[in-house]
Amino acid sequence: MRHLALRPLVAVLALLTSAAAAAEGGKNSREIFLAAPKPGVAVLAATYATRPAGGELLSLHQLMSRSDTVDLAFMRHSADGGRTWSAAVEIPTLEHRPGGKLRRALRGGVADPRTGRFVRFHIEGLLPNDDPLEGMRQWYVCYSASPDGGRTWPASGRVFQDGPEFTEQHPLPGVWIGKNCVMVGDLASVPVFLRDGTLLVPVIITPLGPAGTYHNPGGGYTYSDAAALRGRWREDGRISWELSGLIQADPARSTRGMDEPTFAELPDGTVLAVLRGSNHTKPHLPARRWISRSADGGRTWSAPEPWTYDDGEAFFSPSSCSQLVPHSSGRLFWIGNISPKNPDGNRPRYPLVIGEVDVRSGRLLRATVGPVDDRGPEDSEMMSLSNFSAREDRADGAIVINLSRLFQRSKPGELDWTSDAYLYRVPVK
Repeated sequence: MRHLALRPLVAVLALLTSAAAAAEGGKNSREIFLAAPKPGVAVLAATYATRPAGGELLSLHQLMSRSDTVDLAFMRHSADGGRTWSAAVEIPTLEHRPGGKLRRALRGGVADPRTGRFVRFHIEGLLPNDDPLEGMRQWYVCYSASPDGGRTWPASGRVFQDGPEFTEQHPLPGVWIGKNCVMVGDLASVPVFLRDGTLLVPVIITPLGPAGTYHNPGGGYTYSDAAALRGRWREDGRISWELSGLIQADPARSTRGMDEPTFAELPDGTVLAVLRGSNHTKPHLPARRWISRSADGGRTWSAPEPWTYDDGEAFFSPSSCSQLVPHSSGRLFWIGNISPKNPDGNRPRYPLVIGEVDVRSGRLLRATVGPVDDRGPEDSEMMSLSNFSAREDRADGAIVINLSRLFQRSKPGELDWTSDAYLYRVPVK
């Protein structure tokens, strides 16, 4: 059995190709995966294994210069575990259409261990005034399936539930595009295949209010409920979809509802969901990470409750994404932000930590939690160590994390989006 090696800050973090250099002198190491192309632009990257075994990878990266908007996106392939990459191919992210701008943003992907197919997701929506907040009424989910490790994509389209009542404008129960939305919240909301072959995609849905349009009962920046899209393969290589029950917060305890879920199946068949909450506009509320459980393959979910360490104590966590990362050893890891004192909404989004989850209780093992990266003396207080995606390296079992250190050069009142995309490695022994 491998054990997580946790050392101060990023001393354990290095690209495989620079492991010897990192070890020499015991210096902390952090490698650039993709450099920012120019000032004012951030690169957000993620990498995914495209087959059930072997070293074939897909790299998806996006360029951003404002919040919740992708300027450009690209895809690359590797046949050797990420040592070399193909030339980047652009993925269209903007179309000018009657009624506004159609925006797209890339999300996660996963290889099916049964069929060998690889599935990836993106969200898109028509924004009348190109305002990201319009997405709360416009976003919907799309998928593409590949039988050959991401080389071709013969099956693709919008996600909507089977049944004559469901259409592109009404794709799922309770979702009416133009009134509210469904989306995959961030790169860390990685889809997973359950042992019975069901695909679970973590999504969020903005609620409808008394007026029949998007409603924000918590008074924060946005509001959403969480859910799972349950997918099963059809004979034609496409996917049939079913929306789960909702994971709904008490808006008096989380002002932005339940956001950006991450899923993992535990050994007893329970599906664990870890969720983002928020105390935005009500900083006196304790900012927590939340959990919910499903005993029926993600169809229905328990009421969310604050996540705790194995000793039962809840911890502070800002409003940010997180990810559960299953390991081939049978262990389960969690990556996210934990704060020493109560955060205020999204901040501070540092340090970024990793720890092991007790697969029996679903709680976070306090003794295993250690830092991946933290704000340094030269970094802005606005820096965000979030917006990441992680996977296991099949060559050596290390946890590989793609992370962009957003806003590290920012000044008070002035966000600087310039950020390279980094690749970290956390050895697992």
